[in-house]
This record gives sequence, structure tokens and C-alpha cells, in this order.
Amino acid sequence: MKHRRVTFPHMGHIHIALKAMLESIGLEVIVPPPITKRTLSRGIQYSPEFACLPLKINLGNFLEAFDLGANTIVMAGGWGPCRFGYYAQVQREILRDLGCNFELIVLEAPDTKFSAILGQVKELAGNCSWRQIGYAVRLGWEKVKALDALEIRVQQLRPREIRGGQVEAMYREVLNDIDRAANIKQIRAALQEGYSRFQKLILDMEKPVVRIGLVGEIYTVLEPFTNLHIERHLGRLGAEVTRSIYLSQWVNDHLFAGLLRIPSTKTYWNLSVPYINYWVGGHGRETVGGAVYFAQQGYDGVIQIGPLTCMPEIVAQSILPQVSLEQGIPVLTLYFDEHSGEAGLLTRLEAFVDLVRRRKKREKKARPKSQPVPIW
Repeated sequence: MKHRRVTFPHMGHIHIALKAMLESIGLEVIVPPPITKRTLSRGIQYSPEFACLPLKINLGNFLEAFDLGANTIVMAGGWGPCRFGYYAQVQREILRDLGCNFELIVLEAPDTKFSAILGQVKELAGNCSWRQIGYAVRLGWEKVKALDALEIRVQQLRPREIRGGQVEAMYREVLNDIDRAANIKQIRAALQEGYSRFQKLILDMEKPVVRIGLVGEIYTVLEPFTNLHIERHLGRLGAEVTRSIYLSQWVNDHLFAGLLRIPSTKTYWNLSVPYINYWVGGHGRETVGGAVYFAQQGYDGVIQIGPLTCMPEIVAQSILPQVSLEQGIPVLTLYFDEHSGEAGLLTRLEAFVDLVRRRKKREKKARPKSQPVPIW
């Protein structure tokens, strides 16, 4: 059997967890270079014109990894109306035509049995024992949890920093510490040390902020390059962001068949029933239920994001005005493609944050004095 040099597409910081997991079962891992405009340009050059943005970026990841010597791709699969299920087949043919001889291993979401995906991992791991595989999966999972916990903390602190950029700089340092952690004990220690370092920053925890729920297509929500670092921009505008989905939830729902007892995006399905009661693919239904959830939790606004032409998000967008009207929460929809720019994004974000801030002040003044102020 040939020596595998494994790569995978970027999606947020999933590369930190995947690298640790795959290296712990003895595989040589080649992490694609960080996504840049060059990555996107290479993907655009060889992708179908109307393919959605994530496919183009993923293809660019693979081409850059091939240049570094990768010969095996590991990626998730999918099914249903969302085009994500066709990524592997389309990309395989494009790469083959370009002379990139990759072995493509698709980790399909298990239909009914988690053992199906374990079998795929065992095939990838080769001679590793089940015990080694179990530890590798646990190591990767611990990093996923640590990454989510770190990002949630950063989302809370960004709008409350006094000196701009401090939180972001510290965030990068702690990310690197988690990446370097070689075992579960070190991962947990890196996260706790990160919390301690955040406490030493100059912050105004009493600063009034607006709370924004971020919903939409999973890749666009998790990958900062794709959404033009929308969370960072919102933080600088004084908005605390909470996502409708985090990496751990995606891994649990998509790859672990929801077996782990953590909050699941499936809880949004019940909340979406008054507005949509059937599956439209992707995260369309979760987008609708997520908007309802944020409204019920007292958030000040919801922003829906997704790649241009994403059918599930277009369906969700058509329903969100009714959610906004009945739930009493402003909703902004933003789509991203290779032509999106930060200047236009900032203009729309500034207007939306100003709108929800003014609305919040107006509602506060209109609230009867005898009515207790809810603590959100």
C-alpha cells in the first residue's frame, strides 16, 4: 500500500483537530496553506462558473496541498438537495483532469449505524488497533471542544475590549497553544491558561452591547475567509455574536450521528415547525429555527449568511421575513461569493447594528417602569 500523505479542506479551525487525530494514527498530514485570495483564484479557475463558493475554495485547498506533496484527501460527504453531496464527485473529476492523482476518501454521514464511519476510519488508519483509533478520535474531539469554548469566549469579549485588537491577538496565541498540545491534558491546560490570559486584558464588562445571532450555511458560518471575518467586524461595532451552529455540533450531528450528549442543531427543527415542517437540505431548516431561538432568547437581531445561489438558504430567506414579523426581531441576509468585498459588508453591518441598537434603546424607554428588566 502506498504511503499516504493526507490532506483535507479548511473549514474554520477544523484543521487543528483533524491534524491531531490523523497524526495520532500514524498518518503523514499535509495541512493546506491558510486560505488566501490565491487559494480562491485557483479554485475559481477550474471550477464550474455557478458552483458555490465553498466548492471553489475547497478545490483551491486541494491544489495547494497537492503542490506540497499530498496524495490523499479526506472529506465529509452529504446527501439531499444541498450540492455539498456532489462536491467529492465533481472535485474528483476536476483534479483527475488536471493530473492531480489523489485518493479521495469520503466520510459519509452514517445513516443508522455509527459503526459505518468507524469502519471508514479503520480503513484509513491501516494497521492501527481499535484502541489507537479510539484515542485518536477522542484527541480530535477534545480539540474541537476546546476550539469551540475558546471561540465562544472571544465572541463575548470582542465588543467589550478597550484597546482594539487585544482580544484578537490573544485569541491567535491560544489557538496556537491548542494546536501544539500533544495530549488531552495539555489541551485542557492550554484552554484554561487562555482563559486566565484573557482576564488580564483591559475590558469593560459593563459596556452596553447588542447581541446578534448568526445563522446560515455551515461552511459560511464557520470559515472566516468566506464570510469576510464578519464576527470580528461585528465585535468591533459593539455586537456580541452567537452562532446557531458550532464545530462540535456539526461533528456530532454529521459524523457521530448525534450520539454525544451536547446541544444539537436538531433542536431548531421543532422551533421551525410553524414556518417550515419539511427538510430542504443543508441547514435551511436550522436557519429558520435558529432565528426563532434567538428571538425567544431575547437577542437584538439575526444575521443569515450563506454562499450565493445556496438553495436551502434561499428557501430559508423567503421564510425569515415572517419570522421577523411574528417574533419581533430584525433579520439581515447576506450572501457571499468571489466578488464580495469588505467595504460593502461593513456598510451593511454598520447600518444593521445601528438599527438594532436604536430599536433596543427605544424599547427600553417604552418599557413600563414597574416591569422588571430581563437579564439576557
